[in-house]
Amino acid sequence: MKHHERLTEADYEALANLRYSIRRFRKFSASEADKLGLQPQQHQALLAIKGLSRGEQMTARLLSERLLIARHSAEELLQQLIDEGYVDAGTPTSGHTKDVIHLARRAEDALDLLASAHLFEIRKMAPELMQALRVLQDREKMQSIAWMI
Repeated sequence: MKHHERLTEADYEALANLRYSIRRFRKFSASEADKLGLQPQQHQALLAIKGLSRGEQMTARLLSERLLIARHSAEELLQQLIDEGYVDAGTPTSGHTKDVIHLARRAEDALDLLASAHLFEIRKMAPELMQALRVLQDREKMQSIAWMI
């Protein structure tokens, strides 16, 4: 913990609302993934692969970093996705020594459905998320201005 500061009631309310919104979104996301027969972590892995920056290649190591999980857990997750036909482990390119992961058509189709539903939900939740963040951001602005005076 860097700073210990006194929080206002508005800060606590904003933090609580933000965390509540995140929990609601995670529950929504898990439910949507389940409708397609995916575990939440499988969905997150597919999204991490699909959302990788152009020119980057997904490996088990990179997936473990993106999902904040242990390397062996990422390897097990990838093996599940390979076994279920969502991803393929291709041949290494550009000097990579590890298998490069590619999405199969099944994963692309599932992501199209899930991304659309998630984007709709995010847009619906955006006003309350932005309000909570605005309250917390204003607090930070006020503190930085106080240091300048």
